[in-house]
Amino acid sequence: MINCSNGSSIHEFTIVAFSMSSPVQFELTLGIMIIYIITVLGNLTIIILVCLVQKLHTPMYFFLCNLAVIDVTSISSCVPKLLFITLSRDHLICFSCCMTQLFFFVLCADAEICMLTSMAYDRYVAVCKPLQYYTIMKKNVYIVIAASCWLVGLVNALLHTILISLLEFCASHDIHHFFCDLNALLALSTTDTTSQKMLIFFELFAMFLLQLILTIASYICIFSVILKIRSSAGRMKAFSSCTSHLITVILFYGPALFLYMKSESEDSKEQDMLLSMLYLIVVPMLNPLVYSLRNKEVWGAIV
Repeated sequence: MINCSNGSSIHEFTIVAFSMSSPVQFELTLGIMIIYIITVLGNLTIIILVCLVQKLHTPMYFFLCNLAVIDVTSISSCVPKLLFITLSRDHLICFSCCMTQLFFFVLCADAEICMLTSMAYDRYVAVCKPLQYYTIMKKNVYIVIAASCWLVGLVNALLHTILISLLEFCASHDIHHFFCDLNALLALSTTDTTSQKMLIFFELFAMFLLQLILTIASYICIFSVILKIRSSAGRMKAFSSCTSHLITVILFYGPALFLYMKSESEDSKEQDMLLSMLYLIVVPMLNPLVYSLRNKEVWGAIV
């Protein structure tokens, strides 16, 4: 609960999701529900396989297991409430639930960015330094790397959640999004949010773009080594070990870059929500499909 300067207090917000006709809204709800079920089942399958199948006890699949946990947590933080809103037409969300959504959104977004970079480093070592792979990627090393990804996300999520909870929301309680998005909440606040916007801008470059640059640099090194392999079979084998992760990186960074790098005046809020749905709801569903369909080891463990 947030107290306003005029003595009133805020107990809840209103999630202003998609405004559309009932038949279209029903189809959207059904589609999101099917995607959610597929996402949870697919990622849980990956987690169970990595835990139970001995040949998947490698650094790459350890990171993949962590990515699956992130995807399940991320989609579960916003989709159940969205489904409830579209089915019940009750758009209210209490302040504590809103802050919980915000916390897990930031946690999962930051952890996934760091995890994708860690997976790119793992592929770099596997392709560019194959003889030293198990010397470099020791068990305690990749566990510390994964734990660091979660720690970065946790610290940043706590920071933003605390800062947002200290703001005043006295003019409007309508969140023009399908969940408690950080930028949507900042736009609602009647407090001066310049410092927080500067923090987000700094993080965009210090975390988001830096991680992307590191990932691109890893693949530049990987491709340069692959091109030096004389046999076509050797090149295909080396490249195939990276394709699943490369597809996942493109799926994640593509819509996220388009959404956060464009100016606020461009496009409509509806389009912003659709882009957010793409990387928050659709991409977590595609990740296990990409790794299961393009990876012989995962597919072999399934069948």
